[in-house]
Amino acid sequence: MSEIADLFRQLTFGVYVVGVADGERRDAFTAAWVVQTSFEPLMLAVSVNPQNASHPILRAGGSFTVNVLRQGQIELARWFGTRSGRDEDKLVEVRWHPGRRGAPILDDSLAYFECELGATLPAGDHELVLGTVIDGGILAPGSAPMTYAETGEMDGSRELFPRRF
Repeated sequence: MSEIADLFRQLTFGVYVVGVADGERRDAFTAAWVVQTSFEPLMLAVSVNPQNASHPILRAGGSFTVNVLRQGQIELARWFGTRSGRDEDKLVEVRWHPGRRGAPILDDSLAYFECELGATLPAGDHELVLGTVIDGGILAPGSAPMTYAETGEMDGSRELFPRRF
């Protein structure tokens, strides 16, 4: 059987930058575990590492954006996925504007969703965050979304999988 990491790479994911804001505090991070959970109301779920510098900002601000990256935006995914908001302002070199609730919308993303925080649920070493979609738009019509497979080993997740079930 393949390694567990190879097995889990067969699941298909997009690549997103999740933006958060609480007053003047803002941050963003790369995520792959995002899914629509409901039609009525429209809802998304995002899996967030509670150790992430963005987590307390998301909780305090009560909203977030999900920016859909386009194929080829690997450097943008890397920028938000390999740095910490504890060490630097990751938004300083990126064109963005605030959504209705203040969370960052990346101007160069394919599309965005803005969500109000609904509920959270512990999910192993992550937290599942549910959000009701309050706004959204397509910023680059005709572009194709980036997939997680395009990121290769950027996030180092292979080392996090167990050796066997």
